[in-house]
Amino acid sequence: MKDFLRNTWKHRAHVVMALPVFLVLLFIMYVPMTGLVLAFKKYDFNLGMYKSPFCGLDNFKFIIASKDIFQRMTKNTILYYLVFTAIGTFLNVVLAIAIDQFFFKRLSKTMQTIMILPVFISYAAVQFIVFAFISSDTGIINHVLGTRIRFYSDAKLWPYILTTVKIWKDTGYGSVLYMSVLAGIDSELYEAADIDGANKWKKIKHITIPSLIPMVTVMLLLSVGNVMRSDTGLFYQVTRNNGSLYSTTQVIDSYVLNSILSNANFGYTAAASFFQSVIGLALMLFANWAVRKIEPDNALF
Repeated sequence: MKDFLRNTWKHRAHVVMALPVFLVLLFIMYVPMTGLVLAFKKYDFNLGMYKSPFCGLDNFKFIIASKDIFQRMTKNTILYYLVFTAIGTFLNVVLAIAIDQFFFKRLSKTMQTIMILPVFISYAAVQFIVFAFISSDTGIINHVLGTRIRFYSDAKLWPYILTTVKIWKDTGYGSVLYMSVLAGIDSELYEAADIDGANKWKKIKHITIPSLIPMVTVMLLLSVGNVMRSDTGLFYQVTRNNGSLYSTTQVIDSYVLNSILSNANFGYTAAASFFQSVIGLALMLFANWAVRKIEPDNALF
């Protein structure tokens, strides 16, 4: 303890500089976690969060008991995560390499700026863009094809629509991180490859891609913790919370939001959120353990 206090006093300037960030994390990230107690309580507005009676695991049993809803939203959440992660990671890497290898460097910077613009558009606005394309009456797609496809009534079409919207919105921004890695690759490696007679594809295969693998691994590990979470704006606003689409669009986050707006018992929503967090933590620890066994240098801890 004495060594800790002595070391803290020695680096007091750094401690004071870090204090505001520490307080922000404490009050925004950790203090609200006390609300997890709601998952084990039967919430009563008159008694409040802490004085409401305990109900054990009843809230969890209620969620799991509704097998159709629970299985559907869990399956949708996991499948969308897998699809978004696989396609998104692949396109991020391909786009980063393409821009890095682009001959006209000034134009590549302009393209990069244009590609990251969609990430700054909120889903509240994106839903109107999507509606303009797929509306059954005035939609651009139906107008061009001369059809009357009712997109907002056909749940089978929405996995493709949501995947397209997600990729359009996030891919350009996601590639920026990989481009920063490419910028740090030693140019002497490429020069040596030129001397050995390697063409552009061989340099990408043997220098560029291996240099990106550690960052790809770290990003995948970080994303595994959110496997049970989804982008609420995408699944709630873009679909306009259409009940007829729930079979393919309802995920845990949109279920929680719907429950908060329509159900006075916050215990159920807290239980669903707690379930998400526990599963996400377990999967992240398992993924990190697996990576540490295979390639220790790429593990988070």
